[in-house]
Amino acid sequence: MKKWLILLALLIIAAVLVVWLVGREQAGEPEAPVTPELPETPEVSEEVLTTAPFTGMQGDGPYDSRAVMAVINNHPAARPQTGLVEADMVFEIIAEHNITRFLALYQSQFPVAIGPVRSARDYFVELAQGYDAFFIAHGYSPEAQQLLESGVVDHVNGMQYDGTLFKRSLDRVAPHNSYITYENVELAMQMTGTSPNYRIKAPYAFSAAGSNDKLGEQAASIEVTYGGDPLFASAYTYDAETQLYGRSSGGVDTVDKDTSQRIEVANVLVMEMAHETIDAKGRQEIDLVSGGQALLFREGIVQEIIWRAEDGMLVPVGNDGPVELMQGKTWVHIIPELPGIDQAVQYSP
Repeated sequence: MKKWLILLALLIIAAVLVVWLVGREQAGEPEAPVTPELPETPEVSEEVLTTAPFTGMQGDGPYDSRAVMAVINNHPAARPQTGLVEADMVFEIIAEHNITRFLALYQSQFPVAIGPVRSARDYFVELAQGYDAFFIAHGYSPEAQQLLESGVVDHVNGMQYDGTLFKRSLDRVAPHNSYITYENVELAMQMTGTSPNYRIKAPYAFSAAGSNDKLGEQAASIEVTYGGDPLFASAYTYDAETQLYGRSSGGVDTVDKDTSQRIEVANVLVMEMAHETIDAKGRQEIDLVSGGQALLFREGIVQEIIWRAEDGMLVPVGNDGPVELMQGKTWVHIIPELPGIDQAVQYSP
């Protein structure tokens, strides 16, 4: 009798197990937990890590930091500026009427401080988007504010952090006295959840000094003007010994405020673009995508080339593809197509 009861109990247990297993299978339950696949982390090539992507300079690296682009004031009351010496590239662009501002790109090295920081325009934001840069400004036009609030770029703005991340100097008056340290730039990137990593491939080609075999006119002295105001005329003088161009503006050398080091660049690019005045304050709409005429000055020689937009970045090109810049820093002048390069740029041997 006892054996019969034990056998019955075992049969009942077996039946319950079968029902449970069948129900589990029908419910689609996995027999063992499945570990989800993690997305692959993009790898930056060895070449990018050991070659600065926006200067072509070889170094210890790795050059894997995300680019930072800052709007820097160019009003005479804001000169000399702080932090331009360290910029890999500087874009000089009209902010309103014939008054220019700088959009400085940092990637291979970063300054202790940057400024005076000034307000954004929509085309500054669009360039920062193209270069996948963390964008810094203090203020904005209505068009730039709309872009920033839409989230097209990671950014920090002095309108929200005046007196905290952005500090006012006492030796100048607003709006020519807003500065941000690079330490606070890094803090702002953490606060906004911004990736600190370089994630794009810059489209620039570089060659060393002495390898420029392109034919062109001698151009040891250059002047780029924006309208008739001499205070916003940029002049460059080529030094055959250093093979660099020293810059001045309004007849005064462009130097760093803190160190008095003069701005010297390997390349001067002038790009002609369509401009349209859009309001009574003289703000502009600039065509950053259609391409056009350009000049490249390197090693005391000028080349007539064109520019084109590649994924939002401005690239000098010729008949055979990208034009090689000399390894080093580059200053880019974006000028209106009217009156155009012939009127805005003068150079001599």
